[in-house]
Amino acid sequence: MMEQELDSKLRIENSSPNPQRSKSFAFRAPQENFAIQDFELGKIYGVGSYSKVVRAKKKDTGNIYALKIMDKKFITKENKTAYVKLERIVLDQLDHPGIVRLFFTFQDTFSLYMALESCEGGELFDQITRKGRLSEDEARFYAAEVADSLEYIHSMGLIHRDIKPENLLLTADGHIKIADFGSVKPMQDSRITVLPNAASDDKACTFVGTAAYVPPEVLNSSPATFGNDLWALGCTLYQMLSGTSPFKDASEWLIFQRIIARDIRFPNYFSNEARDLIDQLLDIDPSRRPGAGPDSYAALKNHPFFSGVDWDNLRLQTPPRLAAEPKAHSTRSSGEDQDSSWNPSHIGDGSARTNDGNGGATSSSEAGSITRLASIDSFDSKWKQFLEPGESVLMISNVKKIQKLTSKKVQLILTNKPKLIYVDPSKLVVKGNIIWSDNSNDLSIQVISPSQFKICTPKKVLSFEDTKQRAMQWKKAIEALQNR
Repeated sequence: MMEQELDSKLRIENSSPNPQRSKSFAFRAPQENFAIQDFELGKIYGVGSYSKVVRAKKKDTGNIYALKIMDKKFITKENKTAYVKLERIVLDQLDHPGIVRLFFTFQDTFSLYMALESCEGGELFDQITRKGRLSEDEARFYAAEVADSLEYIHSMGLIHRDIKPENLLLTADGHIKIADFGSVKPMQDSRITVLPNAASDDKACTFVGTAAYVPPEVLNSSPATFGNDLWALGCTLYQMLSGTSPFKDASEWLIFQRIIARDIRFPNYFSNEARDLIDQLLDIDPSRRPGAGPDSYAALKNHPFFSGVDWDNLRLQTPPRLAAEPKAHSTRSSGEDQDSSWNPSHIGDGSARTNDGNGGATSSSEAGSITRLASIDSFDSKWKQFLEPGESVLMISNVKKIQKLTSKKVQLILTNKPKLIYVDPSKLVVKGNIIWSDNSNDLSIQVISPSQFKICTPKKVLSFEDTKQRAMQWKKAIEALQNR
């Protein structure tokens, strides 16, 4: 029944009360009759609340795709059908070298699949991480390609609403492509054909996106504008040049306070041109951000920071050299670095659901990427079930709970109640509730290394490892809550 209900919601309707927006619509990317067994699955590119993106090779053609696998049950339960359809039809109609291409879709009993362009250069986030920070020439190149793509997206009457280094992918030769249109919002005069059963929220400004890149007007529930994406571009440029986001702090709540206060601290090695452009993009008034005002993108392109950029031939320029992925450590056991929530048996209709080595096992470096995607920097609705009404998450990370002989991945969650729990991320059950106390004698944090820390209570000492090296952030977040 669930499958029939979802299929009926996803069906394309050729008649509608609004014929201008839905009549005679045909997908450019076809809906194929493929099965998951037609593909060899490789490494996991990323994980979301109801989807995973996996490298997939079509067995008969050898073509490589980034296969987005979406859980039907979750989509139906969380009423995400319209959002999934909107992302599909938007990607189908966008045609720009700076946007990932959708090739085809298919589905089975358990999942929906979108075969996307595979960007073999990885995420811009990874380039920033590997290099520490980018040179100004490198940042200028990437920022120009993002600005060029955003100009096209905005010209189509769309707001992306989740621009960040993780959603800026790199081709094998190093050019930028914007990905993940799951939060996209069409404006009233959008040039995109929007079907009657595919729409984004109609509220003034629903909170979407990622904490460190959210503009202040979203926090104040103002209507969504193109300026939202330009604020995120400013944050991304800052992160490229410094190695960290401009409003980074120990918890989402502290990040939001810095955003609202516009608490920006520029490193002294930023050039005057870079500092000025970021300062303008991070203007409190979204209409004053270059690209959003009456001069549109001319104001952005003519900024001195972009002096010398050949806007007409961006994709013909030589991109910055890509830093290679660091070698994975071979000392860890095979099962330890697998993403515990990735289960090949959750996809496909047939009986061929065994793990043949390509079904989602991931190296330690890939596991690190997954940990980041499930960290404080992202919103994931599946954790809401562990919150009471009015309770919000202050810090969350996928960490390893270390015991004498074994270690197990858990989701460590700190809330404003205050509450400190850890959850089994695959079974979605609470595995432990650490008794809260404002007294440091009853609850304290010991930082062992950038990645390892201990939470100490009178009855037990729990050891954790955060592969994104957030040990000190966990200490600051817990102690800030104790001293509130």
